[in-house]
Amino acid sequence: MNSDNREQLLRLFEEYGQQDLCVAFSGGVDSSLVLVLACEAAQKNGKKVYALTMDTVLHPKADLEIARKVLAKTGAIHKVITLDELAVPEIRNNPVNRCYLCKKELYGRMLAFAREKGISLLLEGSNEDDLHVYRPGLKAVRELGVKSPLAECHITKEEVRALASQYGIEVAHRPSAPCMATRLPYGAELNPALLKRIENAEEELRKMGFQNVRVRVHGTILRLEVDGDALTLAAERCLEIRKAVEKVGCSYITLDLEGFRSGSMDL
Repeated sequence: MNSDNREQLLRLFEEYGQQDLCVAFSGGVDSSLVLVLACEAAQKNGKKVYALTMDTVLHPKADLEIARKVLAKTGAIHKVITLDELAVPEIRNNPVNRCYLCKKELYGRMLAFAREKGISLLLEGSNEDDLHVYRPGLKAVRELGVKSPLAECHITKEEVRALASQYGIEVAHRPSAPCMATRLPYGAELNPALLKRIENAEEELRKMGFQNVRVRVHGTILRLEVDGDALTLAAERCLEIRKAVEKVGCSYITLDLEGFRSGSMDL
C-alpha cells in the first residue's frame, strides 16, 4: 500500500488520540480498522474510546454479533443504540436519498451520545473507494461533521483489508454487509417481514458456501447475485438454491448472469 498514505493515517490517529473518541462501529472491516487504530492511539494517552453500534431494522442482525467479537479485543467501551428507521415516514418507501436520510438519523443518535459524554469527535469508516460511487450517506457525514479518516487519507478498500490483516483483525476479509434496503428497488415499500425473509435466505446461501451474495427482489421476481466465479456452481445447485430462497415468496427465481455487483440497484 502507499506508505505515505499509511503514515498520514497514523499521524491523524495520533492527533485524534489526544482526547476521548466515539467510533461508529458496525463490525465490518472498515469500522473495525478505525476502531483498532483509535483504541491504539487513545490508550497511549489514557483516553477512552466508545464503540457505537446501531441495532436497527434495516441492518442484518449478524452484524451485531460480529461487532461484539471484534470489540472484545480492542478495550473500547461498547454502546448499542437501537433505532427503527422505518419510524421515519420519509424512509418507508425507499427513496433515492434513503441512505442520506438513514445516515442522518444514525449519526444524529451517535452524536447525541457523544455530546452526553462530552466528546467532540465521532469517527466512521468510509474509505477512498466510497468517494467514487453513489453514496448519498456521505452527504450526511459531511453535514454533521463526522470524521472519515480512511477516506481523508485516501486509503482504498484493498488497503483497508491489507492493514486489517496486519493488525490481526479477524474480519479483514469479511464480505461487505450493507443495509437490507439495498435488496429492493427505490420506491418499493420497505416491508420488515419481507426484509427478514431476504436476510434469512442470504444466510442460508452463505452456509452453502457462497461468499458475496445478494437476494434482490423486484416485485414477484427474485434476482440472485453471486460472485462471477460461482455462477456455474449456482447453476449446478439450482434445486438447493430454490429451496433456500423459496420462503422469500417470489413467483420467479432468477440468477443474474452479471454476477455480484455492489450497488447494482443504483444502476
